[in-house]
Amino acid sequence: MPLLANTPVEKMTGPYSRRWFALLVLCLSLLIVVMANTSLIVAAPDMTKDLGLSSSDLQWVIDGYTVPYAALMLVLGSIGDKYSRRGALVTGLVIFAGGSVMGSLVEETALVITARAIMGVGAAVVMPATLSLLVAIFPRAERARAITAWTATSGLAIAVGPLVAGWLLEDHAWGTTFLINVPIAVLAVVGALALVPPSRAAGMGRIDYAGGLLSIVSVGSLVYATIEGPHFGWGAGPIAAAVVAGAGLLAFVAWELRHPHPMLDVRRFAQRPFGGSMLAVLFFFFGTFGALYYATQYLQFVLGYGPLETGIRLLPLAGAVFAGAAVTGRLTPKLGMRAMVGAGMVIGTAGVLLLTQIDKGSTYTDFLAPLMMLGFAIGLSVSPATDTIMGSFPESELGVGGGANDTALELGGALGIAILGSLLGTAYRDKLTGLVGGNLPAAALETAKDSVGGGLAVAEEVAKNPAGGAQQAQALIDAVHESFAHGVARTSLVGGIIMAVGTLIVLAVLPGRRGAGEQRPQEPAAQDREAEYSDSVR
Repeated sequence: MPLLANTPVEKMTGPYSRRWFALLVLCLSLLIVVMANTSLIVAAPDMTKDLGLSSSDLQWVIDGYTVPYAALMLVLGSIGDKYSRRGALVTGLVIFAGGSVMGSLVEETALVITARAIMGVGAAVVMPATLSLLVAIFPRAERARAITAWTATSGLAIAVGPLVAGWLLEDHAWGTTFLINVPIAVLAVVGALALVPPSRAAGMGRIDYAGGLLSIVSVGSLVYATIEGPHFGWGAGPIAAAVVAGAGLLAFVAWELRHPHPMLDVRRFAQRPFGGSMLAVLFFFFGTFGALYYATQYLQFVLGYGPLETGIRLLPLAGAVFAGAAVTGRLTPKLGMRAMVGAGMVIGTAGVLLLTQIDKGSTYTDFLAPLMMLGFAIGLSVSPATDTIMGSFPESELGVGGGANDTALELGGALGIAILGSLLGTAYRDKLTGLVGGNLPAAALETAKDSVGGGLAVAEEVAKNPAGGAQQAQALIDAVHESFAHGVARTSLVGGIIMAVGTLIVLAVLPGRRGAGEQRPQEPAAQDREAEYSDSVR
């Protein structure tokens, strides 16, 4: 199959003929970016034991990926727009694969975190490139279906990551979970060169690097403070990061309002379709990522499922995503974006609130309905919201549009895991202290209170005592399970309330069908987008 690097596609009339094959490449690229986090969820226990990770270490092994990923997307999306979207995709995949290889080889905590950060940089290049290429390649009439497939891939990755990682962990060390990404990245690079047409913005002008730097500082500091503060206390570092984030955000807005060609025109947030869709993505992934984070821990630590068994039990979520995507593809043109986004958020909120019924006697069946509701809600609401966000940007800013959408997604997920995870930890510690506080030495109690894994590790040590150790260990295990179930229920209540408030805000901001149908100031008419195809795909 010939490469497209020198194909004179600017002379083509009509849409790119191999666009659906190109979409497969874009979805494959998206798959490994999402899998990089979900596969780590089931590998975390093995990594903790092998590397001797503290709670802080484990948090940064996970979030070392998140900080550069969230902070860099706007800037790297803009660079891809100007120079080459396909080039950005290929470069990002190579960086991502390099970080994955490093992660599989190193055996020190600091180096694992570094490898995850390198992967985060690669992901920050890949994610906006996939969306900008998708919008550049597909005509308006087909774009909603293509974005629906893109969204469904995210849901698939949520389940496939733990499944594949769990299968590998049956017989191999945790380092192999990093290597999952490498063959997929190589395949995606080959597919990008063979099937994805070269594309860049026409007449874009100079990049607003000052605005880009301010966005990196503000978003990066915000994500750092969000991760560090709730989990490990608001000391000097998190407080300073929060102050920098606030000051950086104000400076970014002021700069962008005055700049003739801003990195991100912040006036766009005043447009109700765009502003409401951004809020929907942020609130939705706040609840979804937070709930998935602690539901997966419950399956492993309380119900005792291994990594592979946990991955298998997440598959219904992926199936529900595809079901929701099929429904939204049929109903959105009839009912409108606001109805579908609102319905998805209501279903997702109800799924989180169902987890308030979890107690120490709960089984996997009690998690099945909430997981399927969250999956269905992802398929139902995220693709119309993403389509609206991308439709708000002109052709010259598609990479920035993808970066804005993905920043909202990643920031929402980071907030969900950090805030809900912190609430979970507090509720778990308080309950466990009340149940066994007087029955354990101080040092053992502190270890047990650190995490559910720590509590079970203490129980293993207690069991070694020949004088009634087995009974004491079982009592501690029961207390740990009860405390964690209590934490899940309490945290789900708070998460559900936050999502419910977010749903009301989003429904108030999003316009009805009449308001959404008005031509947006920044969005070219559909026929103009088609005319721009010959300039952008070259």
